[in-house]
Amino acid sequence: MAKKIAFITGGNRGIGLQTALELKDAAKVVIGSRELKQGQAALEKLRAAGADADVLEFDVTQPKSHQAAFDYFNSRYGLLDILVNNAGIAGGSFPGTGPEHSTANVPPELLQRVFGTNFFAQVALTQALLPLLRKSPAARIVNLSSILGSLTLQATPGSPIYDAKSFAYDASKTALNAFTVHLAYELRGTRIKVNSAHPGWVKTEMGGPQAPMGLEEGAKTGAALATLPDDGPTGGFFHLGKPLPW
Repeated sequence: MAKKIAFITGGNRGIGLQTALELKDAAKVVIGSRELKQGQAALEKLRAAGADADVLEFDVTQPKSHQAAFDYFNSRYGLLDILVNNAGIAGGSFPGTGPEHSTANVPPELLQRVFGTNFFAQVALTQALLPLLRKSPAARIVNLSSILGSLTLQATPGSPIYDAKSFAYDASKTALNAFTVHLAYELRGTRIKVNSAHPGWVKTEMGGPQAPMGLEEGAKTGAALATLPDDGPTGGFFHLGKPLPW
């Protein structure tokens, strides 16, 4: 059986790179990296770990990168089996007290930048690659979301995240979750599965050193959703195998 082909955006570091390592036995992994030099350093780590891997210079916010990714996978493989929409930004100090945390005072340009990366770019890239995902026998799309995008938990006093509000980031992940629900519905008659993953609060550049989870644990949810069996769920929001409220 031919090895699956996977594309992980923002795969040169953090959860993206760890997800690539988690998938090394299940797929040929191509990591997208804005800086090719950093991507090549990550590629060396992957290959040293025994992964069949490659790197693609890629900026999720640039339409020309979306086309380049389509051309790359179309010309080399003719399809794409796994898309992990991992690239994203916090928008400022996270966790912290910057302007992105304020609903009343968040600058419109900051809100647009966060949504541009965390939502609009994810939708556009997925749309660009969907023709290749449709050619896969059983494609998987994983949107790296966050529990901070759960409207239910954000609105429930006493929930674990009730006091953890960063408006720009949270709202962008809520929108990404909506994309998961709608795309899964549209693809319900196919073998393509679409799910949102909450990796957890992980020790990364974004999560900070105070985060309780390591990279290995943080990558498990995305990797599991990327390799779901035929009877696995679609249109859901998960963390370590357990569903989360929208």
